[in-house]
Amino acid sequence: MNWQKWNGGKKEQILILLLVGVLLLVIALPTQETQKDTETAVSAGISGQQESGDPARDWTEYLEQKLQAALSHVSGVGRAEVILTVKSDGRALVEKDTARQEEKTNETNGQGERSFVQSSESTVYEKDASGKEIPFVSETVLPEICGVLVLAEGGGDGGIQAEITEAAMALFDLDAHKIKVMKLE
Repeated sequence: MNWQKWNGGKKEQILILLLVGVLLLVIALPTQETQKDTETAVSAGISGQQESGDPARDWTEYLEQKLQAALSHVSGVGRAEVILTVKSDGRALVEKDTARQEEKTNETNGQGERSFVQSSESTVYEKDASGKEIPFVSETVLPEICGVLVLAEGGGDGGIQAEITEAAMALFDLDAHKIKVMKLE
């Protein structure tokens, strides 16, 4: 091409057009990778957050250790071990955007009023420190405790058993038949 024949304006226009094309190419490429990362994050987040460990088990162990430490300071209990059982692993509630469309039709041919409601949901995402999009968790429901077993050195004494049972009832909002206190060897 002979650049000298062109006016300076056309040369600049072609250069700008070329730069815009390169810019559009650069913008389009990361979008495909981000979409793949988003799909991976959604599947990992919904399947129980494998990367961060098991939050339900961590929570259960934390409560076991706290009750064990508290009971070991009670007079007459001595050394204690605690086992908690849970109904589920808990869950994370993911925030969703809901779009609704309503269509109402009045018919005068004797059939009356007919309505049609259409709704769609889409997951809300947030970006983490590395820039990946992950589902926005609006609420985390902790596992529900359904049973307590306490093994205590003083667990053979009826008064100590009653005190431990009452403490577990108050802490975990359980009925007495869901709490068992036994003597530790």
